[in-house]
Amino acid sequence: MGSMSIWHWVIVLVVVVLLFGTKKLGNVGSDIGKAVKGFKDGVKGDEEKNAATPGATVHPTQQVADKSTIDVETREKHRS
Repeated sequence: MGSMSIWHWVIVLVVVVLLFGTKKLGNVGSDIGKAVKGFKDGVKGDEEKNAATPGATVHPTQQVADKSTIDVETREKHRS
């Protein structure tokens, strides 16, 4: 009762295909494949960049979470 048999998986697969259609499922699979390939290429590119410059430090880029945030350098005012 606790484990799923092959027939349970077949029924689930048929329901998913009926709900989304084969074209939509193909597009999802294609998108996932492209994302994985892009991720692998990105990781490979980082490894090649690090191998090309041994001893260089990698500085992460600063990202702003909210576009309404303004990054301002503050300075102290000295009273004379």
